[in-house]
Amino acid sequence: MRTWIPDSRNFAYLNWKQVDALPRDTTLLILPTAAIEQHGHHLPLATDTLINNLLLGRALELLPAELPIYALPPICYGKSNEHIGFPGTLSVSASTFMAVVRDLGSSVHAAGFRKLVLYNSHGGNTALVDVMARDLRAEFGLRTFWMGASGGAKFEGINPQEAKYGFHANEAETAILLAATPEFVDTSAYTVNYIARVEDETLLRPENGAANFAWLTRDIAPSGVMGDPTPATAENGERWIAAAAQRAAAVIEEMFHYENHFKP
Repeated sequence: MRTWIPDSRNFAYLNWKQVDALPRDTTLLILPTAAIEQHGHHLPLATDTLINNLLLGRALELLPAELPIYALPPICYGKSNEHIGFPGTLSVSASTFMAVVRDLGSSVHAAGFRKLVLYNSHGGNTALVDVMARDLRAEFGLRTFWMGASGGAKFEGINPQEAKYGFHANEAETAILLAATPEFVDTSAYTVNYIARVEDETLLRPENGAANFAWLTRDIAPSGVMGDPTPATAENGERWIAAAAQRAAAVIEEMFHYENHFKP
């Protein structure tokens, strides 16, 4: 898998003596969580994993060189059962995903480290990393954080419909890969599907409503796309990558410096 993680920030490139020399109380380890799943006719299965690695790598380049912050190898497989029925989707169960995160957290704790970030780029994992951050805190006393890969950056220029209901293989994902890996984007194969319309004022929604309904991609998007990739440009992609990297770097640095009254 292609990587943008700087060699100096790649935990797996260290030997065990170098790991042993790291300051246990302050070193911040980042565990990327992503997915391998269908992304319509125009994007690769690895879209979430590529975007995760790209944004994290660009963010790490912006951090002060002296801070001991390292990216762990990613968990490439996620809970992707919303995309069942599409060839190529490789999904693990919620219990499997959580067990892997728990065991890796146990290893981090056993090595004496105290701070762990779950860095997620797949919507199907979101609820699970939220649960696991607290479980790792409760079981191992780790100072555990979780964040979305963009760090909450706002992508300027996306219309309201796309911003609210462009969930998957959308304008933003397409633009980011057009900027970073254009050879993996088939611009002749765009399709458009939306799970809901922004102008519909209903209490029951697919996400963030007074009540939400469970959905599968095949229910509403025969092509696998939820959103509109057609306006995507490499120029916007590079602009959004830079915005996300800057925001993510700021969040990660704040995590590094975070202190509280917890007594692990």
